[in-house]
Amino acid sequence: MRKILLIVILLSSFLGFSQKKILQTKFISDKITIDGKMNETIWKSASVATDFVMLEPDNGKPISENKKTEIKVLYDNEALYIVALLYDDEPNKILKEITQRDDFGTADQFGVFINGNNDGQQDFRFIVSASDGQSDCLAIDRNGEDYSWDAVWKSKALITDFGWVVEMRIPYAALRFSSERKQTWGINFFRKIERDRQKYTWNYVDAKLGTFTQQTGVLEGIENIKTPTRLFLLPYSSYYLNANAAQKTYGTIKGGLDIKYGINDAFTLDVILIPDFGQTKYDNQILNLGPFEQQFNENRDFFTEGTDLFSKGSLLYSRRIGGNPSNYPTKAANEEILDNPSNVNLINAFKVSGRTKNGLGIGILNAVTEKTSAVIRNTDTQEIRREVVEPLANYNVLVLDQRFRKNSSLTLVNTNVIRDGNFRDANVSALLWDLNTKENTFNLSGDFKYSDVNDIIDKKGIATSLNFGENSGKYRYYISSDFVSKNYDNNDLGINFETNYYNLRGNANYRILNPTKLFNSFRTNVSFYNQFQKETGKLQKTRVDLNINASNKKNNSFGFGVNANLFETYDYYEPRTENRFVIIPERYSFFVFYSSNYNKKFALDINPFIAIANEKNRIFYEIEIGPRYRFNDKLALNYNLNFSSAHNNKGFVDSIDQDLNSVTPNTIIFSNRNLITYSNSLSVKYSISSKMNFNLSLRQYWSYAENKNFLSLEQNGRLKEYAGYTENKNSNFNSWNADVSYTWWFAPGSQISILYRNVAANFERDIDKNFGKNITNLLNNDALSHIFSVSIKYFIDYNELKNKA
Repeated sequence: MRKILLIVILLSSFLGFSQKKILQTKFISDKITIDGKMNETIWKSASVATDFVMLEPDNGKPISENKKTEIKVLYDNEALYIVALLYDDEPNKILKEITQRDDFGTADQFGVFINGNNDGQQDFRFIVSASDGQSDCLAIDRNGEDYSWDAVWKSKALITDFGWVVEMRIPYAALRFSSERKQTWGINFFRKIERDRQKYTWNYVDAKLGTFTQQTGVLEGIENIKTPTRLFLLPYSSYYLNANAAQKTYGTIKGGLDIKYGINDAFTLDVILIPDFGQTKYDNQILNLGPFEQQFNENRDFFTEGTDLFSKGSLLYSRRIGGNPSNYPTKAANEEILDNPSNVNLINAFKVSGRTKNGLGIGILNAVTEKTSAVIRNTDTQEIRREVVEPLANYNVLVLDQRFRKNSSLTLVNTNVIRDGNFRDANVSALLWDLNTKENTFNLSGDFKYSDVNDIIDKKGIATSLNFGENSGKYRYYISSDFVSKNYDNNDLGINFETNYYNLRGNANYRILNPTKLFNSFRTNVSFYNQFQKETGKLQKTRVDLNINASNKKNNSFGFGVNANLFETYDYYEPRTENRFVIIPERYSFFVFYSSNYNKKFALDINPFIAIANEKNRIFYEIEIGPRYRFNDKLALNYNLNFSSAHNNKGFVDSIDQDLNSVTPNTIIFSNRNLITYSNSLSVKYSISSKMNFNLSLRQYWSYAENKNFLSLEQNGRLKEYAGYTENKNSNFNSWNADVSYTWWFAPGSQISILYRNVAANFERDIDKNFGKNITNLLNNDALSHIFSVSIKYFIDYNELKNKA
């Protein structure tokens, strides 16, 4: 009888966790002030959501009584109101570091995750820290959380004698939901107790399943609300003061307008008129000796915010829009280039995105860039001429993404670039599928892409992939294969480095879902990758990896990895010549990492790495050290040092043309070189409040490649000594970036930002190995460029204007 009773209790517990919790809300006509005090009597009659369950590390464990959490939700015709009572028997230990928006820092958190369509596909997440900071994001299981999305909403957090309290007002304009009279929303509440590194949710989220968004609870009771007019204006004005040694100090005034308009319940139009990206984060440039361009992060708000649809298929690299010109100017022997712009100005851009209640997502992005010319002078006659390096161009992305069965999708993507005149045009289309079983146990995904480039010679190509895996439980795996044809080219609006290959890769991994006596988390991965050149079948890449990652009871993280390239491979990219390859020897590498608990005032990250090739004295080693110190809740400092050294590295330096009548192919010159890199970065933040912050960001970078001797590439892919090449092909690159900024969110969605920036960069063939001299050569007025800017943005909500009228 006892056994039967025990089984019933366990089954009831399991069913209780697997069922969706339901919270009833109610309509109010009373005014609620968002001050964290809950003085309004209407709160007393609201239903309570409680009985939180641990998400991490001990998945499924009920929250303790001394940390109980109670949530209430009310609504009116304009917004949703949430209050959270977060009990803590040691309120003096609540962590509450003050940070800027979307930066959690070291602080407790409370969040509400809302899905207005209740389709298990996408959450709108609103998070408040114990220091009264805000974060918000869009979340999709496959893509994770996108914190580039920003909404305008109100919140207030207060520390109390029983824990802390959060009060929130989320306007309907920040959400997406249908126009049905009776609403049923997916909802979950989240709490993180930072000092214990524990995460809790109201509705149980089973870690064995490969989904979070489908395991929400349900919010009922919302009826007869009207979706508001979603019209937001963001006018802005900026002033820039520029100075460097090459020209006089000059000032520039800019102004413009961003518009957000809700076309209907589901779709939003974003327009940027007269763009101003002068205060975006600087790029971390490196010494790039490889055959491919350096890929930079996108730091412009318009191209990062709410772009989850446009990331489908990885066909959009938005830095192409307003990036480098697509052509380089031609010049005669008696001409010199006076000015060759490094970027093309963006005239305007818009995007439309949203999803219908039937799960059809539609995204359209369009941008226009201006005609750009280089300035060239004839050194004999001093005549000046201009040559177009980028014509007027239109960039367009179209995405149709149909979700079904709450966890699967079928997607059509098209990217198109049209340049005025006889310049290169390009079109890429893709069909994507992401299919999951009903229980989210197995996944079948893949794509088929077709590119059509209209240039001097038309070029058409395809790329396709197929993936299958198990994505739930302690043991998971996947196996995948790609095929890319020689002429596949999506680089006009996307970025792709390698073509003309097929591959096979796979992964098997194990993880614990609940803590053990030693570990809070533990995961091990075994993976392999093999890539083959399409025509010859030669092995281009091969790798076998074993990685282990864990965190202990003190919340320190650590791990190691072993990587083996067991066979010689044939690199068809480094020679920079069609159908030529260089043989890469076998290589074995090992790394370890340690990251101490960030909750401590002092924390340390350290990550050494070593790789040894099956070639005499060919070795690479790297170490990264990152100490950080939090002086108090307002002031914190992070420092990062990276040093790497590659001895007897082999790489391309030149190609020598032979006589046109000769049958001998070009001689491809490689060098045997040592490559040394130093990188130092420092960031300091001082937060007066969650709305007012000072930040300092510094980066020093020095990398040089010193050629020891030169080699010629033989037809069989081997390298042999070549004494006939004497040019200086050493590379010495230094860069410096410094930003000092002040930001103040003086009203919801409105910001004043002040930035001082100085930058310098220098590339030369001569190498001076004096570290101090390399830095001081950059830190002088002859090398530095200085920019001081002030920008003001003011958020205008049409609904508030209408209500005041």
